[in-house]
Amino acid sequence: QVQLVESGGGLVEPGGSLRLSCAASALSFSTYAMGWFRQAPGKEREFVAAISGSGDRTLYAEPVTCRFTVSRDNAKRTVFLTFGTLQPEDTAAYHCAAKFLSPSRTENEYKYWGQGTQVTVSS
Repeated sequence: QVQLVESGGGLVEPGGSLRLSCAASALSFSTYAMGWFRQAPGKEREFVAAISGSGDRTLYAEPVTCRFTVSRDNAKRTVFLTFGTLQPEDTAAYHCAAKFLSPSRTENEYKYWGQGTQVTVSS
């Protein structure tokens, strides 16, 4: 059974940084693109970033371009989302997801999902 488990969330002050991890099991990891999505209270879930199976292609949502970095370590079957300069509007539950082959900004193209990890940006 495929499992995606996120970790690394927490409370951070505005301007701070954080790194989320998503560990995958029972998945041919390098053949799957991995995406990060977030959902703030009362809002729809939205795309944040995605990376191809080999790591050579990345996609970002416009609000996070130049502030967030998606990366992966296929040997450890883990994908990362590194935040720089967090802002209160980044507060959300962050979910990782997996889809076969190419990365995408489209939520319903992702087959497997993690439970999410909460990131709260507040002073």
